Amino acid sequence: MEGSTAAGLRFIRFIQAAFLALLLCASGAGIAQAQRLPDFLAATPIGELFPGADRVDAPAGKPMAAKAYAGGRQVGVVYLTSDVVNTRGYSSKPIDVLVALANDGRIVGAKLVEHHEPIVLIGIPQAKVDRFIGGYVGLNFVESPPRHGAPPPVDIISGATVTLMVIGDSITRSAIAVARAYGIDKTAAPAQQAAPAAARVVDDTQDAVQSWQALLDAGAVRNLRLSPADVDKAFRDSGRGDAAASAEAKSDDDTFIDLYAALVSVPAIGRSLLGDTEWQRLKERLKPGQQAVLVAGNGAYSFKGSGYVRGGIFDRVEVIQDESSFRFRDRNHQRLADVAAQGAPAFREVALFVVPDDAALDPVAPWRLQLMVQRVLSVNDKAFVTFDLTYELPRAYTRPADGAQPPAASAGNPAAAAQAAPADDPAPALWKQIWRGKAGQVAILTVALLVLVGIFFFQDQLTSRPLLHDRLRLAFLAFALFWIGWYGQAQLSIVNVLTFFSALRSDFRWEYFLMDPLVFILWCATAISMVFWNRGAFCGWLCPFGALQELANRAARRLGVRQVKIGHGVNQRLSTLKYVIFLLLFGFSLYDLGLAEQLSEIEPFKTAIILRFVRYWPFVAFAVAVLAAGLFVERFFCRYLCPLGAALAIPARLRIFNWLRRYRDCGNPCQRCNLECPVQAIDPTGEINPNECIQCLHCQMLYHHDQKCPHLIQKRAKRERRRPPAEEPAEQVVVMHRAPNPNTQPES
Repeated sequence: MEGSTAAGLRFIRFIQAAFLALLLCASGAGIAQAQRLPDFLAATPIGELFPGADRVDAPAGKPMAAKAYAGGRQVGVVYLTSDVVNTRGYSSKPIDVLVALANDGRIVGAKLVEHHEPIVLIGIPQAKVDRFIGGYVGLNFVESPPRHGAPPPVDIISGATVTLMVIGDSITRSAIAVARAYGIDKTAAPAQQAAPAAARVVDDTQDAVQSWQALLDAGAVRNLRLSPADVDKAFRDSGRGDAAASAEAKSDDDTFIDLYAALVSVPAIGRSLLGDTEWQRLKERLKPGQQAVLVAGNGAYSFKGSGYVRGGIFDRVEVIQDESSFRFRDRNHQRLADVAAQGAPAFREVALFVVPDDAALDPVAPWRLQLMVQRVLSVNDKAFVTFDLTYELPRAYTRPADGAQPPAASAGNPAAAAQAAPADDPAPALWKQIWRGKAGQVAILTVALLVLVGIFFFQDQLTSRPLLHDRLRLAFLAFALFWIGWYGQAQLSIVNVLTFFSALRSDFRWEYFLMDPLVFILWCATAISMVFWNRGAFCGWLCPFGALQELANRAARRLGVRQVKIGHGVNQRLSTLKYVIFLLLFGFSLYDLGLAEQLSEIEPFKTAIILRFVRYWPFVAFAVAVLAAGLFVERFFCRYLCPLGAALAIPARLRIFNWLRRYRDCGNPCQRCNLECPVQAIDPTGEINPNECIQCLHCQMLYHHDQKCPHLIQKRAKRERRRPPAEEPAEQVVVMHRAPNPNTQPES
């Protein structure tokens, strides 16, 4: 006993040490990130990067740069591109290039010093990347600014299009920005002397719904329409006539692409284009200051492409604002079926993009959505051109930053006019509007929960009828998977738990949690049920992914898949993994909630239930692997890996009631329930472990089954042995009278 206690203490100390080490590593990574330019300069001889220079000053200024000198004369500056422009490649991490900029604006040196690009790391020789970057040496973007839509000045290497486009774009725009900041770009002075425009912010008080045409007329939705002839001309102008003549370009559709974009994080625009329900979901998802963009398109060309399926990045569209740019990844994307605005056309594809956490988009400043059109001429030859869809939020959707009221309603201000409403008729709270819109779904879920309560309260009557219990459980699991999960999108997650505790420590508001009625009701029902039935009510009956595992395992057993029986000791040790995972996620959430949300992808719920397996392939592969393991070990993920199950199981010992009935000889000597429990929640001693029990009621079915329960079989046998012998002849006579020989003829 003392040995096991000491082992337990050592295990706890190990977990604490590992957790502290992870925190130190995470904080250390942040410190290293802030000091990258000095480190890279120290590791790079200045003569190799800046020909003729012999020393550099300490990096300083904004953007950070180091002045380079030849003797006592300053000849230029050296900077890191990722310190100037926000660019990300396939890895969503910075691509760091040291650039030497001469006093006349000419690039005299460039070197790739760090990147995490899988496409470059795998299969593209470093020498080719270095030659591509070297192609920018000698260019002067101060004297010859790049033209929007023109191809980059250096040929792209086939097979690494996006990565090298990011590198080239970062060199180009950072050189312009540094030249302006350090007085190299003399032509920028007059523009800088102009009187600054009055600062404005988005007017969040406007949320009136507008039609599609009204949004177009107001400029809230912008459009880029290209024909095949437009694209062919762009290729010819770029010097790629072979791409213009490519057979790939020929199409019977006279519309190459009809592209629309809108800033849907603005309340009036978002509510109009997304509808009340999707707008509320988006508003709940967005962090303070975070923006969202809706992109919709028709025509022969897809703005999504297929690259995001393989690499997770949408390589055909890029958002550019001043010196910053970013691309969207699969985790920033939500596919929409249509646009909700009245009069909106049917679109071939509609995407809702949330600006990544590591990027920024000023909603009131102009920006552009750059569309890349690529044509593959051969295995080693690709050509591409870009087109810009410019966007600027109309003033009607903004207000002065000093808090003044928005402009009065007028004919020239349709958004303000639409917002005008009687002061004595205020609109209901947003969460109330959502609940009204989902009244039908709320009613269905409420009825289902009442049915589940009835199952538990009348479990003796139900489990005494094995066939009825089995069919009812099968139907409820199907309801949980198809309606609660795939239709209602109400899969609870450990992220909800982490967010709740984070809100308690900061700004807790019930309105935040009321935005999704089904999830809120499920959480309330789960919290209440833990007092009566521990975690089993949710994990065993209401969890869509749990239902998917159990239904898949049932199908596997029907097909003859042999089940793997795990020993009691091994099962106990493996079941502790989910508690370790939960504690680590909870610890990281105290340090950085965003990081904890990324780590919570160990839950395959988002992939299998929310996105229905339409996701980047590693996530799908993980979800399929977990389900495949569940074909051999029932509810494999629930038992060993689920952090949500661990979070719900921790207070299991505090339940008030114990509904599961047992006999005195359960576990000694009878082991039937222990052997047949689908999740091995019954110890060999006969005790039910409330932390692992999912309340499937299988043990209660055995409790009432007089043909399977050894206790009932012995009890019946004792009754028969104790029956008086005198009753036997009388009983035989009765039987004889009840069943006469049919061959005997009656006496005449």
